[in-house]
Amino acid sequence: MSELPTAEQVRAALAEHADPADARHLQRFFKTGPGEYGDGDVFLGVRVPVSRRVAKGFTALPLDQVDELLDSPVHEERLVALFVLGAKFATASKPRTRDDKAREETVDRYLAAVCRGRVNNWDLVDSSAEYILGAWLLDKDRTLLFELAHQDSLWERRVALLSTFAFIRAGDASTTLALAEELLDDHRDLIQKALGWMLREVGKKVDPALLTGFLDANAREMGRTALSYATEHLDKEQRAAYRAMR
Repeated sequence: MSELPTAEQVRAALAEHADPADARHLQRFFKTGPGEYGDGDVFLGVRVPVSRRVAKGFTALPLDQVDELLDSPVHEERLVALFVLGAKFATASKPRTRDDKAREETVDRYLAAVCRGRVNNWDLVDSSAEYILGAWLLDKDRTLLFELAHQDSLWERRVALLSTFAFIRAGDASTTLALAEELLDDHRDLIQKALGWMLREVGKKVDPALLTGFLDANAREMGRTALSYATEHLDKEQRAAYRAMR
C-alpha cells in the first residue's frame, strides 16, 4: 500500500512555484497591511490556477493533514487545503458512490476552520463556501447560516452569504433574500460586495422579479456598494431609478 500524502509534501509542491515578486503583489492586493482585512497574511506568490493544480495532486490528503495546512500562516497553503476539502466533498457526493459519513466529516472540518478563523480572506471564502457548506445544506435546515450571519466576524458572515450561491444555482433564492435582509446594516466593503453579488445572481439565475421586489422594499436602506453590485445587470433606466433611491 502506498503511503498517504502529507502536508509537508504540499508545502514542498507550492514552494516550487513561489515567486517573490508575485508575493509582494498579492500581499498588497489582499490588503495584508496593519489594520487591513488581511492583516498579517503571508503569501508565497503562487497564483490560483497553480494552487488548483497542486490541490488536484493531493486529493487523498488525510483530514488531519488538511487541518495542518488550514492552520498555516501561509495563504496558499490554506487555499490548497480548501480546494482539497472541496474535492473530497464532491467525490463523497457522487450519486453512485455517495458517502454521507465522509460528506459530514468534510463539512465538520470546514466549519471548524471557519469558526477558528482560518477561512479568513475573500478568495478563501469564495473558493469554498458554496461548494462545501452550501452544497451540504441544499436539502437541509439552513439555520446554521443565520447563526453565522449573526457573528461579528466578517468572514463568517461572508461564508453565510456565499454558501447561498449553491441554492441560487438550484433555483432557490429564499435563503439569500432572508440573509440579505439580516445583513443590510453591515457596511463593511466585503460584505457589501458579497450582498450585492448574491442579489444580482438571484436576478440573473432565479427570477428578475425577486431581485426587483427586494430592491423595491430595501434599496433606500442598502449601502451604495451593495446597491451598485445588485443592479449591474438591470437595464439603464431601472439601474438609475434604484440608485437614485439611495
